[in-house]
Parts: sequence; structure tokens; C-alpha cells
Amino acid sequence: MKCLIFTSCLFLIGTILAADPISFDFADPKGVNTINFNLDAQLEAINGNAKGVSGRIQFDPEAPHKTTGNLEVDTASMHVSNPLMKEHLHGSQWMEVKKYPKISFKVTSLGNLSTHGNITTADVTGELTIKGITREITSSTTLTFLQGKLKARMGPRGPDGDLLVLRTKFIVNRSDFEINAGQNTEKVAEEIEISLSLAGQAPYWTD
Repeated sequence: MKCLIFTSCLFLIGTILAADPISFDFADPKGVNTINFNLDAQLEAINGNAKGVSGRIQFDPEAPHKTTGNLEVDTASMHVSNPLMKEHLHGSQWMEVKKYPKISFKVTSLGNLSTHGNITTADVTGELTIKGITREITSSTTLTFLQGKLKARMGPRGPDGDLLVLRTKFIVNRSDFEINAGQNTEKVAEEIEISLSLAGQAPYWTD
């Protein structure tokens, strides 16, 4: 009998340890998730954003180093306030949104992890693809796991569930992705600063 109880306990512990990570959906039904970009050139600064964010991140709060996933943004959702500038941004010399409708980032590894409570900081390395060109980048990222907070974000009619909030900032070079490289550098900076704060949701499903 004792052997049976011990075996059952070991099975239960093994099941808990082998629990699947939580899959968080970043296609925000509130339409709030936004990626911001800034180019600060000698003659002027360009500030814009993109809201067409989607993708999933698999995150285990007990093993954050195992985080995987992929995020995408619709290039056609990229916006700047000047209409002519936006037309150029979407055009053939710059982002070519009809030919390259998505920008994507695939997580490949996490390093230098530090977890305090529900907040994990890590150097996230992944494959960034812009205009069909893929480069490896690493950025310091904060992952905040908010257990049971989905309804608080979505409102009383929203589902119960968990949230994962990603916050990061990094720089890419236009020339690395052939974004009109070397042209108009007095008005359009070579370096593009990208910042984001995105909330992913994992609703609890019941039968």
C-alpha cells in the first residue's frame, strides 16, 4: 500500500513538472498593442507606430528559460502622421508593404535570466525578418506574468485568464534590411529605435 501511495505521488509530481507552458495570444482584441519606431536624423525626427500585431508566445512561469514563440506585425499598419511620408514609407523604395506584408520575430533563446516574483528579465535572442531579410538580434526584455488578470484588462464581460506583458527596446540599422540604405540620411536616420509593450492573453477555457 505504501509503495502504491509513493508511486502515485511520484506520478503526480512528474505530471506537474511536465506541465505544458501557457500559450499567450498577442492578437489584441482591444486593439491597444502597439510597436513604436523612431528615427532621429539631423534635420528631423520621424515617429510612428504599427498596430497590426499577432503571434503567440509559449511561456512557463516555472521555467521562463524555455520560452518560445513568434510575433508578427502587418507592415501596412505602419503609420506616421504626415500623409505623404506615410505613402513613401509604404512604397517601393522603403517598406514595400505589398511585397513584404509581414515583419516577424522568432524567439530562439533566452540568456542572463533573473526572476523576482512574477517579473523575469532576460536577454532575448531571436530571428528578426524585415523585407525578406533575416538577422539575429538580442534585446533586453522584461516578461511580466499576471496570473488571473485577463478579466481585469478586458472588463467584466471579458474571459477569465492570464496575461503576459512583454517590454523591450532595441535598435536596428536600415542598411541591414535594405530599407533604402544610405539614402536621405539627413532626414531619415540610419538607426531605427524600436520599442514595444505588448500584452498577450491566455483565457481559461471551460467545458
